[in-house]
Amino acid sequence: MGPFSLSVMVNDSAISLPDTCTKRKQNLLLKNSFASVSMGDEKPFDFLRILFEGVIAGGTAGVVVETVLYPIDTIKTRLQAARGGEKLILKGLYSGLAGNLVGVLPASALFVGVYEPIKQKLLRVFPEHLSAFTHLTAGAIGGIAASLIRVPTEVIKQRMQTGQFTSASGAVRFIASKEGFKGFYAGYGSFLLRDLPFDAIQFCIYEQIRIGYMLAARRNLNDPENAIIGAFAGALTGAITTPLDVIKTRLMVQGSANQYKGIVDCVQTIIKEEGPRAFLKGIGPRVLWIGIGGSIFFGVLESTKRFLAERRPTLPQNTYSEKSKD
Repeated sequence: MGPFSLSVMVNDSAISLPDTCTKRKQNLLLKNSFASVSMGDEKPFDFLRILFEGVIAGGTAGVVVETVLYPIDTIKTRLQAARGGEKLILKGLYSGLAGNLVGVLPASALFVGVYEPIKQKLLRVFPEHLSAFTHLTAGAIGGIAASLIRVPTEVIKQRMQTGQFTSASGAVRFIASKEGFKGFYAGYGSFLLRDLPFDAIQFCIYEQIRIGYMLAARRNLNDPENAIIGAFAGALTGAITTPLDVIKTRLMVQGSANQYKGIVDCVQTIIKEEGPRAFLKGIGPRVLWIGIGGSIFFGVLESTKRFLAERRPTLPQNTYSEKSKD
């Protein structure tokens, strides 16, 4: 039987530790700053607990963010989809929300559910100075898993946001009959081109700033602090990836018209017809939307994880002693 490991949550009382314990306390902070569960190689219960808590926290955070910020996302999509001098329509800003939530809930749950266990495992494999690599890798893998649900949801949502359909069911039937199964994954390559770096960069920035903040403050962070860090990470990553988002949007909303033959053709056509500045279309709403979204998402995520952790069953002391001897 493998050794039993017990996670340590660093709280305000840790500030009174003597100087000789500072390095040990910092190591604990680094290892537990975003990981409140300890997982051994032979402890599937711990792995399943992390997976379960990640799924619940991710799904909750995703639904809250999508519901609150959907109108801004709709405006951003319409700005990016507009060609030439087309006017922006401000009606029906919640068009497609209900159908989108059906996809957002499992996609967000799957992303965090995959991200958390992989991050926890990698943090135990790689040295502490490579924690950024761990967060980048876990974010990318989580993004790949979630893309299987995200892409069809995004295709339907954006077709509805641009006025092509009035209901999610109608969009599903039309795409299935006219474009086939591959129609639900229109722009999949461009989606990965945008979302993989976005997920990896956003979570890495958030995690690294949060770790540094905790080491400086020598305590756990509260919800407002997590939200502020999440807003900064989201806004910065959103601005960096706006050109990729424009390409993804154009490919997803073109439907059966096939205005673009692929990512390269889309880039060349936009530059030729609209100029390089077109790649920054919707950057304002996108940065605002993702910045606020990052604040809400990470705030809700951390508070939900803490809520679940506080209700996590604890192992009796005598059991711990027996397993420690094994």
